[in-house]
Amino acid sequence: MRHQHALPRLNKQSHILYTIAVIGFIYTMHVVMPMYSNSSFLSLLTDEKTLGLIYMLGSAATVLGFLFVPFLIRKVGNYTTALWLIMIQAGLFYGLSTTLDPRLIALFFILQSAIIALIGFCLDIFLEVYSDTSHVGVIRGMYMTAINCAWIIGPLLGSMIIGEMNDYRSVYTASLFMLFPLFYLVFKNFPKFKDPHYHHPSLWQTFVKLTKDSNHSRLFFINIILQIFYAWMVVYSPIYLHTVVGLSWSEIGIILTVMLLPFPLLQLPLGKIADKKYGEKEIMVIGFALLGLSTIALAAIISKSVMIWAIGLFITRIGAASAEIMIETYFFKTVDPKDPNILGFFRITRSISYFIAPLITGFVLIYTSDQSYMFVVIGLLCLLAIVPAWGLGDTD
Repeated sequence: MRHQHALPRLNKQSHILYTIAVIGFIYTMHVVMPMYSNSSFLSLLTDEKTLGLIYMLGSAATVLGFLFVPFLIRKVGNYTTALWLIMIQAGLFYGLSTTLDPRLIALFFILQSAIIALIGFCLDIFLEVYSDTSHVGVIRGMYMTAINCAWIIGPLLGSMIIGEMNDYRSVYTASLFMLFPLFYLVFKNFPKFKDPHYHHPSLWQTFVKLTKDSNHSRLFFINIILQIFYAWMVVYSPIYLHTVVGLSWSEIGIILTVMLLPFPLLQLPLGKIADKKYGEKEIMVIGFALLGLSTIALAAIISKSVMIWAIGLFITRIGAASAEIMIETYFFKTVDPKDPNILGFFRITRSISYFIAPLITGFVLIYTSDQSYMFVVIGLLCLLAIVPAWGLGDTD
């Protein structure tokens, strides 16, 4: 007898799920290779305040995109929308790799921030349509393991491409080439994709629905906190390690690779555990507790040792990986794939975090020039997520 929590063995469904996982890996590789060097590249063109503004404008563009893309998907379908977005993204990455005008670079960066999120939104719909409720944990775990393998390889490959010469533009060219197999796999595998009969609530109706659902309201707040942690780490921690600690990009690449190992190692088995034995909220609470405490502890590191920084950041990601897979599993167990507006609102939380992270940084730096205190503030914020996480209702 097939184990009830194994991945469904229907040949066609299994094939398409594995295909989506491969697509997710390639998509994430194109995102991650330049991600940790984006802020350092932009800082060569502008000051820190303008850097924060660029990220905030990218978040605003993403929010607007999420508000518009459900309408577009209902009109032309998820398949066509995904292909057009990938082609637009290719044009933007070509611009980033060749343009010399700082204003155009900022514009292309802002737009690509939005397109990245919207392509991921389309992939979420593909995956959700082919998933079934009883296997959400293992399916999301498999998908996230695939994309997190890219998170392991991408930063190391990106830092190698940049090299000691700080050749930031080459990494955008590498990301551009990743979009060609991404386009091909989507084009080849989903031409007959049948969109579900999407619901048509207004944005206000969707917002009211979410505010009346206490579990989704809590989950959105929790996810905003987690995404603030990610946003701050992505934008400011490479700058901190490079300029404050004094580490080279090759050393930072090693640290990032070790730091991200918990995601592919933990999320699939934790997804299976959530399906089979323990509730999502218990693992979520433990994850945020570890995340918060270990992030606070980073403020005490004064060493330039690659090993010490790698271990410290590795521990934070054990907590983050645990919390993230439980958030994803809980959400996709309780959301209807016919309602892209709710999925859009859920993904908007990532964009909101890129508004909040620069504001937190600016606020803290008003009172102190010691940037290590940021780890304490972000860690305390992560501990705050324990309260709403504990209040979530069970999914079973």
